Amino acid sequence: MLFKMTPFAVLAGVLATVGGGPAYAEKLDDVKVAINNVVSDVVFHLAAERGFFTEQRLNVTLIPFDTGPKMIAPLGAGQVDVGAGASSAGLYNAVARGINVKVVADKGSTPLAYDYMPLLVRKELVDSGKVKSVADLKGMKLGEVGPGAATNAKLGHILGQAGLTYKDVSHNFINYPQQVAAFSTGAIDAAITTEPSVTQAVNSGIAVKFVTDGYPGQQVAVLLYGGDFIAKRPDVAERFMVAYVKAARVYNDATVGGRFGGKGADEVIKTIMKSTGLKDAEIFKRMVPNGIDPDGKVDTESMAKDLKFFSENGYLERPSKVQDVLDASFAESAVKKLGPYKAAHN
Repeated sequence: MLFKMTPFAVLAGVLATVGGGPAYAEKLDDVKVAINNVVSDVVFHLAAERGFFTEQRLNVTLIPFDTGPKMIAPLGAGQVDVGAGASSAGLYNAVARGINVKVVADKGSTPLAYDYMPLLVRKELVDSGKVKSVADLKGMKLGEVGPGAATNAKLGHILGQAGLTYKDVSHNFINYPQQVAAFSTGAIDAAITTEPSVTQAVNSGIAVKFVTDGYPGQQVAVLLYGGDFIAKRPDVAERFMVAYVKAARVYNDATVGGRFGGKGADEVIKTIMKSTGLKDAEIFKRMVPNGIDPDGKVDTESMAKDLKFFSENGYLERPSKVQDVLDASFAESAVKKLGPYKAAHN
């Protein structure tokens, strides 16, 4: 068994009436979803809380995994149907090895003003004048979540704009929450980290946002479907996407101008806090939310740029193309059913 099933009280059943007759229990289709318990998982929780899964006759179980790569094999084997993954070298390598998974929608991206993964620099280095520009990072210790991650590609992009290469800095692979502690001890000098670690590090006075919107539109997190889910239960996969896109639109309504300040923001924040264990509601006043396209559309241009980075830096086991891992048909079908997104007005 590659994963541990944990109960999540999403749906127990649906009652329906026909022609004024007695209520009966309608059969629901089971869907198993692998998650990381991060902020961008809020879309799944919103879909559950708002009844969007119920509307689509789905019984959804959310299964926590401690890292994204661990969910790829169960997805490919049909043990889970949907995954909350990342656009990474590991994804391309898995598909190249024959693991049947596809990117089907956006889950976390960085449209302008929504850079939830900025470049942080240790505050001491900025205050002392040792780091005045990105070029000053040459030879310094950079914290990164792991080899072949989308954040590595972003770092390479930012360094390149300053005339440096990815190999001009020292790479220290540390999980996002641990990067905050690494800043405080001086173990790292800079990092592209994610919220809420960004705001926690800045609020603690140990790091400053040095580059924001350094790579607008990057596709960071993605929604994955397993091959069996696509091939054997396409109708269920389509209905899941309808619920997902509806929830993504609720999230978009709540996030305006790179802040949790839109319609229903307070309720969305409560859902994030409940699902992630974050205790401090005040952090959301300064925290930058991740972007999620309200139509589920994936930024293939940035994926192609990142794939080129993975190839040039030796992260790919064999040549790959973005189309090898992409299936946009489910999101496109959902948008046809739901119609175009109309932003809510406060």
